[in-house]
Amino acid sequence: MVAGSMNLSDLVADRARQYGDKAFLLFERQPVRGVSTTSNQQAFRQSLSFTAFNNRVNQACHYLSGLGIVKGDVINLHLPNCPCFLILWFAAARLSAVMMPTNVLASAEELSYLIEHSGSKIAFTTLEHMETLRQCQVNSDYLQQIVLCDSFSDNPVAETFEAQLQEQSETFRPGQITDTDMVAIMYTSGTTSKPKGVMVTHANYLTAGQTVADAIELNEDDRQFVVLPLFHGNAQYYSTMSALLCGASIALMDRFSASQYFDKCIEYQCTVASLFAAPMRMILAQDEEPGHRCNRLRMVIYAQNLTEQQLQEWQRRFDAPLGQIWGMTETMGPALMNPLHGERKNWTVGKPSGDYLIRLVDETGNAVNVGQEGEITVKGIPGKSIMSGYYKNPEATRDCIRKGWLYTGDNAIEDGDGFFRFIDRKKDMIKRSGENVSASEVENVLLQHPAVFECAVIGVPDELKDESIVAAVVLRRKQEVSKTELIEFCTTRLAKFRVPGDIVFQQSLPKTSVGKTQKHLIRKALIAAR
Repeated sequence: MVAGSMNLSDLVADRARQYGDKAFLLFERQPVRGVSTTSNQQAFRQSLSFTAFNNRVNQACHYLSGLGIVKGDVINLHLPNCPCFLILWFAAARLSAVMMPTNVLASAEELSYLIEHSGSKIAFTTLEHMETLRQCQVNSDYLQQIVLCDSFSDNPVAETFEAQLQEQSETFRPGQITDTDMVAIMYTSGTTSKPKGVMVTHANYLTAGQTVADAIELNEDDRQFVVLPLFHGNAQYYSTMSALLCGASIALMDRFSASQYFDKCIEYQCTVASLFAAPMRMILAQDEEPGHRCNRLRMVIYAQNLTEQQLQEWQRRFDAPLGQIWGMTETMGPALMNPLHGERKNWTVGKPSGDYLIRLVDETGNAVNVGQEGEITVKGIPGKSIMSGYYKNPEATRDCIRKGWLYTGDNAIEDGDGFFRFIDRKKDMIKRSGENVSASEVENVLLQHPAVFECAVIGVPDELKDESIVAAVVLRRKQEVSKTELIEFCTTRLAKFRVPGDIVFQQSLPKTSVGKTQKHLIRKALIAAR
C-alpha cells in the first residue's frame, strides 16, 4: 500500500481521489465540563469524507501560510480529540512544517518547557485550555499567537479556526516534500528531569501504520474506534495511519468513557480498536450489559498486562478478541505483537512484527540466551522504522541508537516459541493509567519544597491505574509539613496524572555504597505495607 517514497500529503490526496465521498472521519464530542455556553449544551457530531478531509487540509494550509508558517516552523497542538487536530497535523505535513502535540492536562510550567524547547510559533487550543497557554505566552520567546479551535463561544464574531477555514481555497499545491522530512516532535517522559522530543518523519508514520495494517489485516471495510488521545503516538501511529493507508474509516471520540465505551463502539459499528490495560480495567469495572457482546470488534490491540482473570472476563463479557503488543514512541510501530492467526499468548507482548528485529541484551550489550532476561533492543532504520533521533539532543540520540539498534530500557524474556514476556522498565518510569510519568520529574518538584531534604518517587501496583504514585520523603531537620500540603504543592506544578497519590515520611532512604537510592527496597516495603 505504501508506494516508494510517498509522504503524508500524497497519501491524503491519493485517498481522496480513490475513495471520494466515502466516510473517513466520524467524530463525536460530549459537552465539555465547566463551559456554560449555549453551544455546549449537547453532544456535537461531525462527519468528513476522504474528499472533504483533503479539502479541509488544503484550507488549513492556506490559513497557516497566512499566519506566516513556512517549512520547518513548529506549531503546538494543545487539543483534545477533535477533527481540528487531524486537519492541522496533515496540513503541517503538507506545508513541510512540524506539529508538536501536547497533553491537555499539562501544567503551564510543563507546557512552557515544551513550547520553548520546540520553538513553537503558534498554538492551537480550546476555551477549556486557553488560560494555560496564555500563562505560557507571557514569558515565551517563541509563541507568537494562540488560536481558538472550537465552537463553544456564543460570540457570533469570534474568529475561530473553523470560521477562518471556510474563507480559504479548497485547492493547494504543496512544495517539494521528501519522506525523510520531519513531521512531528513527540515529547516523551524519560529518566531525566526534562522530556525528550522524538523526531517523527513521513516515512516513520507510514511504516508505523503499515506495520499495524498488515498485522491485523486491516481493509477498507474496517472502522477504527479511537478513544485514546491523539497527542499520543498510539492513536496517531496505530489507528489513524493504518486507517488512511487502507482506506478504512475512523470513529473518533473526544475522550475515553468507560461507561459508554461499548455503547459507542456498537453505535458506530467499529471493527478494530486500540487500548491500554488501565482503561480496559475501567471498562471491566462497569456494570455488565449482555448487549455489549453484540459488537463487531474483530481485534482489539492493547498494551500493558491484564491478569488471566481479566482476560477471561473480557472475552466472556464482550467476545472481542485481544492481542497484546509492545511499542514505544521511539519505535514508531509496535515492534512486538501477538499474531492475528495461530497461537496467541496475551500474557506476553507477542513476536517481532513487520520488518522489526528484536534482540535482548545484557548490561554489556551482548545478546542473552532464550529464557534469560535482557534489555529489549530494536533493529531499524532511523527516520523510517525507528525514530530519526531526539530533537536538539544528539547525546541522548547516540545513547539510545547504537549501530542501528535502538536501546529501549525495557526488559523482557523470550520463550522457546519466540514470544516475548515483558518484565519491567529498566528506566525510572511509572505507568499510570496509560501515561508515562518520569519519577525524577516528580522528585524535582518535591525537592523545591523548603521542608523536603530528599525523596524517592515510586510506582506501586494499582488494580485500576496500572501503578499509583507514592513519594517517600525525608524532611529537613526541624521542618514539618503534612501530606496534604505536599500533594497540593505538587498539584500546582504538575499535571494531575503526575501528582503523587500518597506521601510516606521516612527517617532516611536506603542507599548503595556509592549513594544511589535503592528504590527497589522502598517499593518492596511499600507493597508489603499495603
